[in-house]
Amino acid sequence: MKKTFSLSLAVLLTASALTACSTDGKVADKATPQSSAANGKKEPTKFSILYPTTVNTGYHTTVPDLNKDKWILKLEELTNTDMNVKVMEDSKFGLMFASNEIPDVVGSIGGPGSKSMSGSVENGVFMPLDELLKQNAPNLMKLIPKAAWDSVSYNGKIYGVPEFLSNPSRRSTYIRTDLLEKTGLQAPKTVDEFLNVLRAFKKLGVENPYQMRENFKYADVILGAFDVLPYKDQFELVNGQVVPKFFDVENVQKALATYKTMYDEGLIPKEFATISSTDFTKSIEAGKAGIWSQNASGLPGYRTKAQQAVPGSKVDIIASPKGPEGKGGYFYYAPVIRTFYINKNVKPETAANIIKMFEWMISPEAETFFTFGIEGDTYTKDSSGKINYKFPTTKEQTDEEGFRSGTMWAVHDSTYNKPRLLLNEDGKATLKAFDEVLTKEGLPGIGFYPDLSSFAKFPDLAAPQPDVGPKLIIDHMIKMIYGKEPISDWPKVIEEYKSKGGNEIIKEATDRWNKKQGAIMLDNK
Repeated sequence: MKKTFSLSLAVLLTASALTACSTDGKVADKATPQSSAANGKKEPTKFSILYPTTVNTGYHTTVPDLNKDKWILKLEELTNTDMNVKVMEDSKFGLMFASNEIPDVVGSIGGPGSKSMSGSVENGVFMPLDELLKQNAPNLMKLIPKAAWDSVSYNGKIYGVPEFLSNPSRRSTYIRTDLLEKTGLQAPKTVDEFLNVLRAFKKLGVENPYQMRENFKYADVILGAFDVLPYKDQFELVNGQVVPKFFDVENVQKALATYKTMYDEGLIPKEFATISSTDFTKSIEAGKAGIWSQNASGLPGYRTKAQQAVPGSKVDIIASPKGPEGKGGYFYYAPVIRTFYINKNVKPETAANIIKMFEWMISPEAETFFTFGIEGDTYTKDSSGKINYKFPTTKEQTDEEGFRSGTMWAVHDSTYNKPRLLLNEDGKATLKAFDEVLTKEGLPGIGFYPDLSSFAKFPDLAAPQPDVGPKLIIDHMIKMIYGKEPISDWPKVIEEYKSKGGNEIIKEATDRWNKKQGAIMLDNK
């Protein structure tokens, strides 16, 4: 497998030690509480930890010293730890590795093969965790899906503890239920019924019966129904080769024919290929769309905005229409959100206690702390034990809540925050959608972590984003829907893909799959 490393990292890995930022080899920044030993209580575990972020704004930038922040101090109290906490942009990790200032625990966005990790896992900067996890985190081992563990493994060994998704089905089909009631129709279950509902919406005067968007982003419900999503994690094994799902000529042609019908009949905007994310959102929030695709977690917000735009409107999540093979829905997200690694120079006892802290993070006590904060401060309990939470009302409070329940909560199931959603009816509806709709749909596929090296070599044949298809493929799809190319020419598109580098992509994908080198089946198991 091809890898690229900085010269500084290569030099770093040949050095005799990597202890520059390990608290096992330096004087702690905080004084050890004197009462611990006297009271017979085990002294706190000292270590440094780096939390990743993608932005240079937020709550952590407003706190002069995170190590004195009340949320960090409370976390230390709950876990009997003494942490030296830093937050760093994921894009700046290369500088950290080059400088040899590597904390005891490093969190990163995604898995070991991410660009920000600079090949550090492959080069032995962090320790394998298999035995530590078996001995100290049995509940984590059971709870985290196999696909997530596979995503944080290298050469058959686990190198990180993931923030994970137990249900990688995240996207859903939204509908204006008040409009559906006016048509007298039932929620569509098949592609044909879906088209009939859109036609009925058009007769009602709905401007955009199905809201499209450029590059089929959040507009791919029909590609999903025919199981031909053109994304980076939507490869499949066919006759001994791992190929993109858009190699399924028959179903691609059926999907494109359906989109063309929608275009020809005015069921989607005529300018669908150039609708930006901003215009997509404005159309929905203004009440101009009948059906659209979006993340299920957005249901409360869409309900609020719809009521503001069109009083009396109703928004719900329904099962996505199924194609002739009984499939439907959207792609499965990668099962890992963030990963936390332990520096190889951390002492065994310290490493064991760090793993125990991660195990604690999936406990009810941890869930209450990260979700609601501190009793008497951000929430109270009534006589029955029901939590009364002080919801954020300002941007600053929202940022603070996001730091506590997002950044700080290193290891947990990020599918949704159930306790918070249970506090209101829209939240309960969101939970119901996840549990009763999304768990029953979604499209498995093979993905590669790290990416195939051939993707970088042939950028027009690679998905530029996890939910956007290769430029060559998307361009032909759009032309066929507009009628500028015959849909029957799809086999020619596949041959063009192969001749321009696709054969090399397929070969690498197949080799990686056969050798089990970062080739992962993404599903909901």
